[in-house]
Amino acid sequence: MFRWVFFMKVLRDIWILDKAGIVVFHRTFEELDAQLFGGLMSALNSFSKNLSEEGLTSFELSDKRFAIYRRSEFLFVGNSANKIKEKRIFQELEVIADKFFQIYGTILDKWQGDINVFSNFENHIEDSLEGTINKFEKAFW
Repeated sequence: MFRWVFFMKVLRDIWILDKAGIVVFHRTFEELDAQLFGGLMSALNSFSKNLSEEGLTSFELSDKRFAIYRRSEFLFVGNSANKIKEKRIFQELEVIADKFFQIYGTILDKWQGDINVFSNFENHIEDSLEGTINKFEKAFW
């Protein structure tokens, strides 16, 4: 029996921050100063770690849910419609973090702070992001 499987793109926007709160990569739909957002997220993360060991993991603003995934001194922050389950957002952020460290792991060992080295990362994660058409979808258009 043949069954159709549809892949839903989970994330609308994404930011990747280093331990200092500098946004090394972002892809957003709305005009928003990425470094200002990174500073805010870094401050919220520091504040929340004082309140609980795990820190802030997610929050909602009107119809958007923001999730924060931590790995190796980086924060992966993604947002999605609040109707999407938090667990699904974290799964997607984990996949993105895996790809990030797989692609840039050796670069990070000697990285000097030039965020331009991450500029093409969107090409590696377009299947996770709303607003991009993946190869599977292109085959039917």
